[in-house]
Amino acid sequence: MIQKRLSDSVADDIMAMIAIEKRFLPGDKLPNENEFSEQLHVSRTTLREAIRILVTNGILEIRRGKGTYIKEDIDTDNLESLSFLTEAKINATDLYEMRLIFEPEAAYYATLRASDIELKRIIEYGKQIEQKIKNNEDRTVVEQKFHQSIVKATHNEFMEKLMPVIYQAIDKGVILSKKKQMAIKDTINDHHMIMEFMKNRNPEGARSAMRIHILHAIRELGIEKEEKTSQ
Repeated sequence: MIQKRLSDSVADDIMAMIAIEKRFLPGDKLPNENEFSEQLHVSRTTLREAIRILVTNGILEIRRGKGTYIKEDIDTDNLESLSFLTEAKINATDLYEMRLIFEPEAAYYATLRASDIELKRIIEYGKQIEQKIKNNEDRTVVEQKFHQSIVKATHNEFMEKLMPVIYQAIDKGVILSKKKQMAIKDTINDHHMIMEFMKNRNPEGARSAMRIHILHAIRELGIEKEEKTSQ
């Protein structure tokens, strides 16, 4: 049995405080780092990692200069079901496989259903990603917003519920791609292709472009899964 990391356990504890104990409500601010780490009897480093996990999973948000807050739009009654995300040792390979199943179809339906405003937002986030890459800045948050805006434009609430998984994959992908120049170059080219098809309201093209984008990432990041062949 794989030993659960301490940061995963702390993330689960914080989720229990929100979902079960109702100690914190949506929109509430968490205690400051020193105080909270003492309450939980863990180091500040462990607490930071636990918070990062919950930010990635869409439970918490960090507001610059203000602190860490419970996201206002979460459903605390269904929050416990998300704990599997911190318990499961999901690796980048499985996460990207999930993206490959899910995101091309999201791009297809978003191209069909997006309003002009939603489409403009998607394209704007795509441009911001390119700028972040050119400036050698962290693009994780903007990358998440780009893909979230595509999923939101499907107007399918169940697709939106899968976003925490997609965030995890994007988070891992950005970290891995920092050492892979080809992956960064492909990200820019692929995003251009996705946006062009969406702009032209070509759902089949958008679906194919998204599939190519994720396949490029899988190849360049070296996270292909070895397939078993039956005899």
